[in-house]
Amino acid sequence: MNAKKRDAPLHAVQARFERHMHRHPGVLWADVLARLDAKPAALLSLRKMEETGGEPDVVRIDGTSAGYTFCDCAPESPFGRRSCCYDQQALDSRKENKPATSAMAMAADMGIELLTEAQYRALQQLGEFDLKTSSWISTPSPIRKLGGALFCDRRYDSVFVYHNGASSYYAARGFRGVLRI
Repeated sequence: MNAKKRDAPLHAVQARFERHMHRHPGVLWADVLARLDAKPAALLSLRKMEETGGEPDVVRIDGTSAGYTFCDCAPESPFGRRSCCYDQQALDSRKENKPATSAMAMAADMGIELLTEAQYRALQQLGEFDLKTSSWISTPSPIRKLGGALFCDRRYDSVFVYHNGASSYYAARGFRGVLRI
């Protein structure tokens, strides 16, 4: 990746990192940058998160990662990742009015994962997200096998988990991703 393509999104991410220190107490940008520099694929994923409107930032949303976790912190579901059904199986099942892609395919192409319900709830402890939109989340296999998928939003100062047919899609529903480095 050339320096210009590398640096532009990094400047935005660094500025966001510095504005929202409560999301990652005790973490130093120099350490995050060193980890990113050692993982070019992660840098590319981070750039894609930024380009699709995710506003990624380092967050503390799970205790399982020894490294750093980036998550989409845009106030609403990222605008460049909306109007997609849940996964390829759901996309293939649509007979008409197919969306361009699925959340799972887009996430895989970006090198990120959809948030789990626990991660989504933890993110909501760091701010208020999806007050007008909703976001697909990683759906447990038994639900998906029955044709459903889960999504979340925040209304009435509470986080709600809903279900829908995995092949559904809406202009106000996208997905939030997580990247561990």
